[in-house]
Amino acid sequence: MTAVQLQRADSPAEGGLLRFLTCGSVDDGKSTLIGRLLLDTKSILADALHAIERTSRRRGLQAVDLSLLTDGLQAEREQGITIDVAYRYFSTGTRKYIIADAPGHEQYTRNMVTAASTADLAIILVDARKGVLTQTLRHSYIAHRVGIPHLVVAVNKMDLVDWSRERFEDITAAYRAFAGKLGIEDVRFIPISALGGDEVVERGPNLAWYGGPTLLEILESAPTAHTERPERFRFPVQWVCRPHTDEHHDFRGFAGRVESGEVAVGDELEVLPSGRTSRVKEIWLGALRLRRAVSGQSVTLVLEDEVDVSRGDLLARAGDGPPVTRAVEAIICWLSERPLSSVRRYVVRHTTRETKGQFAEIAWRVDLHALRQDPAQMLEVNDIGRVTLRLSQPIAADPYSENRATGAFIVVDEATNDTVGAGMIL
Repeated sequence: MTAVQLQRADSPAEGGLLRFLTCGSVDDGKSTLIGRLLLDTKSILADALHAIERTSRRRGLQAVDLSLLTDGLQAEREQGITIDVAYRYFSTGTRKYIIADAPGHEQYTRNMVTAASTADLAIILVDARKGVLTQTLRHSYIAHRVGIPHLVVAVNKMDLVDWSRERFEDITAAYRAFAGKLGIEDVRFIPISALGGDEVVERGPNLAWYGGPTLLEILESAPTAHTERPERFRFPVQWVCRPHTDEHHDFRGFAGRVESGEVAVGDELEVLPSGRTSRVKEIWLGALRLRRAVSGQSVTLVLEDEVDVSRGDLLARAGDGPPVTRAVEAIICWLSERPLSSVRRYVVRHTTRETKGQFAEIAWRVDLHALRQDPAQMLEVNDIGRVTLRLSQPIAADPYSENRATGAFIVVDEATNDTVGAGMIL
């Protein structure tokens, strides 16, 4: 098989892979919605369906509790809530999907940030009886901040408000007012009943006044990452490959994943932060030689010149690399029960580079109730704020709004090795 044939064989389904997130307040029906998607697209194995049918009967329920398909932790099943992020995979024949079901409770907001960081689209559920709540606003704010380009507001439990068009339009107007204040532009609205399945995969008989697409039709047509605008080539080096065998004793390649853009043999690249340049001599995918590599592929690049490259360096097209800096301005979500400290040193992990860092300033924290930025001396668990972070070693970083891979970092506690913060570079 040639390299060209391999790339065709490895290409995704026709519509590409879509990673999407379900989020919102507690009991808005996120897990049930995912269960409905899996059931109606016939993505559930028979034994799994029988198992949740038995559990539902033991609980005295007349209908199958579809939320059990995603609430996998025992603690979640006992409390009837989602705690961890549950991931599920399914395919419709048109495209493949990875779903992240984020917890609704405020104390688990940090788990929602994890799920949002890789999503291409977010479904924000709203209980038609309760309307837009504080946690709805919090999750919408985070989804917008982490760069999810497309939001879908699904007004759920329409069966409990007599399928009221007026109620749906009231919620739509309230959310639009909030979205306008944040600058959220791409948002769509859909009335659904996750329990009954109306407007999820099938139309159903109860929402004839709604003339838009079903939720699955929205997902089927949504653009994926790396397809909406030209992207700059970014390649964080994970490993320097030196086989030290008789056959390959001179081989020296740089292994990693193409985070964005593409690269071809003959392209001139720049090594950051050193600034040295060379041209691509070879591109390897395992034992296969390629002429080019594209975003998402894990490959090994061989350069024409013996330049100094090590793990943590970034390869970019010559003259088109991100700025190299020791200080970054960032929006950070604090994930630890122990407040952020400006006197402590933390480990900062950015792409494949690890360095020490210290917070020089906290400019403000977000008051999600009032949608304003308040001065702050510290950030506590689940707080979102703007900070200045000074680093002991330089990093090559894009703004997060331009590149979600090279514009993001995590903060790790040196003593416990816990991840305590997730940041987005401005």
